Amino acid sequence: MFIKFLKENRFVSLLLTLLRLYLGWQWLNAGWGKISSGKFDASGFLYGAVKNMSGEHPAVQPWWGNFLKEVALPYVDLFNVIVPWGEFLVGLGLILGIFTTFSILMGLTMNFAYMFSGTTSTNPQMALLGMFILVAGLNAGKIGLDRWFIPFLKRLFLKKAEKEQFPQSA
Repeated sequence: MFIKFLKENRFVSLLLTLLRLYLGWQWLNAGWGKISSGKFDASGFLYGAVKNMSGEHPAVQPWWGNFLKEVALPYVDLFNVIVPWGEFLVGLGLILGIFTTFSILMGLTMNFAYMFSGTTSTNPQMALLGMFILVAGLNAGKIGLDRWFIPFLKRLFLKKAEKEQFPQSA
């Protein structure tokens, strides 16, 4: 019943828009700060997370620490690009209300990656608020560009599917 309320109530879409704008600004601001400084380097963060995967009650679970050690650190130059731009684009998507569900899914992925790496900060709060937007689906982007863009994409792909299913005979 609550999920249906989040997905369908038009007044909830106003509240979701406020949440979306708040989270969008947080992501946009974080990403732009990293991009505009030109000094972002994730290697210190990654090494710190890997260091915290030992002990009786590690802050970073070994499975995640091994991912960081074996994948993220060897490709830190790639992560130095995708982290700031990912944060910036998630923020832009949420603020504009375009690809809202995908944007919040990517934001949640980053929130959980940061939490898996042993940080807290605002990540739990952002993850919790993001869950409401994710569950609400299209209702979260109704007051945004999704209102027009998602129906356009549906029409475009349905037309294409119909042409493939029922090709014109020559």
